[in-house]
Amino acid sequence: MTPSYAPTTEGSGSGQGTGGDESVAGGNGDEERLARAGLSRVVEPGDLAALKVFDGLSPLEIWDRLQHNAPGLERWSTRLATADPPRDLERAAAAGARFVIPGDDEWPVEVEVLEEAGQLTRRAGVPFGLWVRGRANLRHAVTRSVAIVGARASSSYGEHVSAELSSGLADNGITIVSGGAFGIDAAAHRGALAAAGTTIAVLACGVDVSYPKRNSALLSRIAEDGLVVAELAPGCAPTKLRFLARNRLIAAVTQGTVVIEAAVRSGALNTAGWAEQCGRPVLAVPGPITSRMSAGSHLLVRERNAVLATNVADIVEAISPFGTNLTQPPRAAQTLTDTLDPDLQRTLDAVPVHNPAPTDNIATTAGLDLPTTQQCLQTLTALTLIIRTPTGWRLPPTTPSPPR
Repeated sequence: MTPSYAPTTEGSGSGQGTGGDESVAGGNGDEERLARAGLSRVVEPGDLAALKVFDGLSPLEIWDRLQHNAPGLERWSTRLATADPPRDLERAAAAGARFVIPGDDEWPVEVEVLEEAGQLTRRAGVPFGLWVRGRANLRHAVTRSVAIVGARASSSYGEHVSAELSSGLADNGITIVSGGAFGIDAAAHRGALAAAGTTIAVLACGVDVSYPKRNSALLSRIAEDGLVVAELAPGCAPTKLRFLARNRLIAAVTQGTVVIEAAVRSGALNTAGWAEQCGRPVLAVPGPITSRMSAGSHLLVRERNAVLATNVADIVEAISPFGTNLTQPPRAAQTLTDTLDPDLQRTLDAVPVHNPAPTDNIATTAGLDLPTTQQCLQTLTALTLIIRTPTGWRLPPTTPSPPR
C-alpha cells in the first residue's frame, strides 16, 4: 500500500537550509506547509493506522478533514486542541530551526525510499516533513552519509572505535548520522566534530528538546556545526515508539548503517533492520566474543549478511557505487625469506640460532645432499641471512629465528 502521506511535489517552498522565510511561514506552498506542520504534531510518526485511513489523501485534505471532525478520525482528535502550526513554526524559528517539506530545495529525497520500504515494529511511511536545526543544508549533507549506531551502555572499546571510524569517515567527506544518545551515538558525533566534519543527530523528540539532558552541550555543538533533525513538532517528548520511528529516518537518509556494539535486542539492530528494508548496506564491527554488547553485531554478520567492518576503507567501499573504492585484503609485508626457493628455505631452517653447526649436520637436518647444502649455504651467506664461523654456520645475532 502506498503511504497516504507520501511526499508530493505540491507547493514550491524553497527553504535553503539557512532558515529562509518560506520554511517558517509565507511564500508559495504556505497552506501545505502549515498542514504538514500540524500533522507532525497530531499524527504519531510512522503510525500504521494513519497510513490506512489517510491512504490516497494529500496533507491538505487530511488536515482539512481533521479540522472539520470528519467521521472515523476520532483517533487523532484529542491532539487537535494543542495543534497550532503557526505557533510551532514560530517556536522553531526562535530555536534556530525550520520545517522542511517535499518540494523544498533542502528536502532529502533519500527519505522517500520509506514509501516502498514496508513496515517494521509497527512503524512505516514517509514523514510529513522534517524539523531541521542548524545552518547546513540537509539535502546536501546526506548526499554522502553513513549512520553509525550502537549501544548506550557501550564499552571504552566501542566508544574508541566509534570515534575513530567517524573521524576517518569525516576526513573522507562523509557525513556522520546518529541518534544523539549516550554511548556509541555520542562518540560518533564527537569523532566527526573532532575532524571538523559534518554530523547529524536525528531525535525522537522536538529539535528544541535536549534529550538526553546530559548531552545538551553536544547537541548544541551539533546544531552549530552540523544539523539536529526531528520528525516531531517542537516541544514533543521522546517515547519508546518514537525512538523506533526515528530509526527508520536514520537508515533511510544514509547510504549505509554501521553497527558498533549492540545487544541481541536493541535499537541499533532495529536501525539495521530498517537499512535492510530500505536496501541500504549494513555493516557490523566485531567485538569480544565475551561481550554481551557485541552479540548483536556478530549476529548481523552470521545471520543477516552484514559486512564485517574493521576500518574506514571497508565502510567507504560498502557505500560506494559497485566496483569503486575497492579494498584489498590485508597482507603482511613480504620479507627476503619469503622469496627463497624451497632448498634455500630448508637449508635456512636447518641453520642453528646460537651454536654453529658444520655443513654435514645442516645437510642431515635439512634432508638435502651435501653439494646442494653447500651451494645453499654460500647463497644464504651472500644474502647475509647466515654467517660462517670457524666451527660452522649460524644465524646472525640480530636476525630473528625463522618459525620452526
